[in-house]
Amino acid sequence: MNNQVLKSEVEGYLERCFKNEGTYDKKLYEAMDYSLNVGGKRVRPLLFLNTYCVYKENYKEVIDIAAAIEMIHTYSLIHDDLPCMDNDDLRRGKPTNHKVFGEAMALLAGDGLLSEAMSTMFKYCCKQGLNAVKACSLVAKACGAYGMVGGQVVDMISTGKEISGDQLKYMHRKKTGALIKAAILSGAVLGEAPKDEYELFEEFGEKVGLAFQIKDDILDIVGDSKIMGKKAKSDIENNKTTYVTTYGLDECKKMCADITEDCVNILSKINGNTEGLKEITEFLLERKK
Repeated sequence: MNNQVLKSEVEGYLERCFKNEGTYDKKLYEAMDYSLNVGGKRVRPLLFLNTYCVYKENYKEVIDIAAAIEMIHTYSLIHDDLPCMDNDDLRRGKPTNHKVFGEAMALLAGDGLLSEAMSTMFKYCCKQGLNAVKACSLVAKACGAYGMVGGQVVDMISTGKEISGDQLKYMHRKKTGALIKAAILSGAVLGEAPKDEYELFEEFGEKVGLAFQIKDDILDIVGDSKIMGKKAKSDIENNKTTYVTTYGLDECKKMCADITEDCVNILSKINGNTEGLKEITEFLLERKK
């Protein structure tokens, strides 16, 4: 499946979500819409849709779940950027949500996106079978205490401290990797992947999430703020332990390339068209933002 077509479908859906919504609470929907549609690579919904499309062609039937996954990701960015967290001024080349709408409204916009994502998945499950429930439960778990929230807690309490490689991997496996892996596995569940290939997607999801984070840490050092749309070297300034501070820049570049190669090799073992997934995997290695 063509990734540009899939991305266009997702963005069209997201653009319609909160337009002209609300009355006295209209500002909330404006804040939600602002961050949801200010740009982005849409990596997680694309991973979801491409995995589903390995087995089925009717991707429009699962576009709701792709959108819900992006809502969850966007909520996490809004909250990460808040003054009580990373206190960032820029996201995707634009002022962060709290810089435009204020801290309280940004907090509520994040809450609104997370809640709407859950509501969207419940509505989908009400019309579908057990596989839909299994798929959506993977996504729900990935964004809670056992996933993104737990990882964010480890990140928060580790700031200003030197942490071990094991703790670093644990943190990012939950904070960054959990939703990436859940996007892939939920696509495999809804596509009805055979058990052996589902297990390959588990391995792929784990590795691609790791490669994504290592590349993020590399870009924080060598990236251009104007291209990335956010401040470079913010992790260093905040005295955070990263893969680069732990393993060094050159080793991280090698790790990222090796893991990406592993990901492509895993995809080659799957019966079906995985070219879209390979394209995303290689893009994540070469990306500049």
